[in-house]
Formats: sequence, C-alpha cells, structure tokens
Amino acid sequence: MIRNSFFWALLFTLPPHSVARMVTVTDDKLARRNLTVLVLAQAILGNQLPMVFIMAGLAGQSLAKNICFATMPISCIVLGAMLASDPLSNLMQKVGRKKGFFLGTFFGALGGLIAAYGLYVQSFGWFLLASLCTGVFMASQGFYRFAAIDTASESFRPKAVSYVMASGLIAAIIGPQLVKLTDTFFSVPFLMSYLVIVALNLIGSLIFFAFRNTDYLVTEQGEERPRNRFDLLKSRQIFASILCAMIAYSMMNLVMTSTPLAVIGCGFSTSDVADIVSTHVLAMFVPSFFTGHLIVRFGARRILAIGLVMLAIAGLCALEGIDLGNFFAALIMVGLGWNFSFIGATTLLSESHKPHERGRVQGMNDFFVGAGVTLASLTSGGLMNCSGNSALEGWTAVNLAMLPLLFLAALALFFLTKTENKNKRL
Repeated sequence: MIRNSFFWALLFTLPPHSVARMVTVTDDKLARRNLTVLVLAQAILGNQLPMVFIMAGLAGQSLAKNICFATMPISCIVLGAMLASDPLSNLMQKVGRKKGFFLGTFFGALGGLIAAYGLYVQSFGWFLLASLCTGVFMASQGFYRFAAIDTASESFRPKAVSYVMASGLIAAIIGPQLVKLTDTFFSVPFLMSYLVIVALNLIGSLIFFAFRNTDYLVTEQGEERPRNRFDLLKSRQIFASILCAMIAYSMMNLVMTSTPLAVIGCGFSTSDVADIVSTHVLAMFVPSFFTGHLIVRFGARRILAIGLVMLAIAGLCALEGIDLGNFFAALIMVGLGWNFSFIGATTLLSESHKPHERGRVQGMNDFFVGAGVTLASLTSGGLMNCSGNSALEGWTAVNLAMLPLLFLAALALFFLTKTENKNKRL
C-alpha cells in the first residue's frame, strides 16, 4: 500500500533537504524553532500512545482465542517500532527528519483505520496488523528527542530532550480521557477511539510543515565514514547507554502493559485503569520540566542511576499489595524512574559519538530498545495470564521479573563510571 506512487510523490515533493557542510553550533535559534514544532507534535500526536496502551490489551483479550496472547497487539506495536527504527533513522539521515515524521503519521492513521476495521469484523489478525502499523508511528515519534538536539549546543541538549518529553504531559491528561469518552460510543467497544486516533494523525501531521531539516542529518561525500555497528558497540559509553535505555523502557512497558489486566483482574473498573494509566503517564512526563536542568547540574550518569533505583522501588511497591493505592504508587514510581533513566541514557548516548554517526547510532539504539520492549510485552501477557492461577500471582511474577534486569543495567553503569574515573586518574 505504501508503495503507491501517489503517496511517494506527495511525500517527496516536500521541500528537499539541503545537503550542506557540517557546521559548529554557535546559537540555539534553529534548535529552539524545531523544538517548538516537536513539542506541539508530541502534545497532539502523543495522545494516541496512551490510548492504544489502554485499549490494545483489553481489545486483544476479547479478540484472541487464547488469553495468553492478550497482550500480543502491544507486542506487535513495539515489534513494528523495533523493525522500523533503523530504516527510519537511515531515511532521515539521507532525506531529513521531516519526511520521516510525515511517514510516521501516515502509518499512525493507517493503523487506526485497520484497528477500527479489525474490531468491527472481530478479527484478531487485522488488529495485529494495525498494531504493526502503529509501531511505525511509535518509531518515528521516538526520534523527536534526537531531532531536538540536532543543532542544539551542548548545554541546551539535555534541556531540549526534557522539553520534548515534557510535552507528553498533555497526552497524559487527554489521551486516557479520550478513551473514557469514546470507548462505548458505538456498540463495538473502542471502535470510535481508534477513529479518533486517525483524526489525531491527520491533524498532527500538519505541524511538520513548520519543521526545518538541519545540516547534521546528511554527510557529504568524502567525509569520514561512520564506524560499523560492532565497533560502535565496543564503546563502553554507547553500550551502557543503549543497555540502560533498553532495560528502563522494557521494564516500564512490562509493568504498564500488565497493569490494565491486573487492575481489571483484581476487581476494579476500566475507569480505574484509565485513571491509573493517566497518573502513570503524568509521572513519566511532569519531571521533564526539570530533568534536563538536573542533568546539566549533576550529570547524566547520576540521574540515570537514580532512575534505575526508582524503577526498583516501583516493583517493591507493587509487591506490597493489590489495593488501588499500591497500583497508583507502583505506576507513579515506574513513570518517574523511566523519565530519569531514559532521558539520562539519551543524553549519555548523545555525548558518545560524532555527528555523522548519529543516524547509525540512533537507529541502533532504538532497534535494541524496541527489541527489549517487544520481548517485555510478549512476556507480560504470559506472566500475567499463564504464570499462576490468579491476577495476584501474575502481577507478582511481572514485578519480580524487573529486579534482575535492573541490577544488570546498574552494573553496566557502575563499570562505565569506574572505567572513566580510572582513565581520568591516568
């Protein structure tokens, strides 16, 4: 479908990317302009991800013949993001961010349409295909944070990342409420909700006409070639950054994917699920107003370490009980931990490579993050529905699974810091 000549003609008749020499950032004027565009895009387009993460597991549970596959639609979303991340990153390196972002919104709208059709005909297969399309949008949205720092000065980078993430606060408020308002609009649950997602993509895509591509995305012929992926992973800073980002995002996804099933399974309502997820997404994005400033003051490594500790505390809160208060506390700490860990890891990664390696490093980073999240979401359904005889046992298994992986991320960060301190003394 995407090979339709009309679509590609429309996409590539957008203002062409200017291939120019790499320049040294002297001010943040262009960075601030693009940041404004990305903040607006995140605020509008970002609503769809809280929506699909609330709906996909519940819709999957009603469509799947085996409830162990209830979270497979969410797995397909992150699988689609994983598969799309590297090609999208390389596309943006060649033709600019703007076309990659337009492509993402096209797949977001397509995913909403197919999901609505799948629900209407009660087809789990169509619903999974829709989830894969949504994953392409998710991959493109993941590059908003990298686009924000393409022309940013070193001191402005962590703040730019934080501001992009902070704009997700609007999605935290509006997204879950859109589900509550539209989930029973038609006789088929969530059908109207997915049509709203189509509208969000159509409206949100218009914002990118104001985005300006930057010289940092294209390398002139004859310049130094980027290192291959194996050599890049030999860098301890790149390896630790990717591993920490992958584990932080995966553990957040593991818990968030399981939450609707656990809350409903413990006797609470869909409205309770929406409130918990809304609070969780608030915790994910509200700290972004100051996370960048904390990184400038204390360093990315310390903020990343604090985030990993918060994620571990979230698991302990969940293991304490299954009252609504426990769900709220656990999901708030998961949100805070993800924010500190993911922004810290992103900033650490941005300091670890040269400008002409950005496309390769960012694509590789989001591929591994997507792979981890895919595995986490697949594991989530099995742990929740098939690792015990009750929702309590499943929820316990989910949260116990977090702890060893968080320890692995902390270990990688510890050895990176130890090695760097040793090199400074030499």
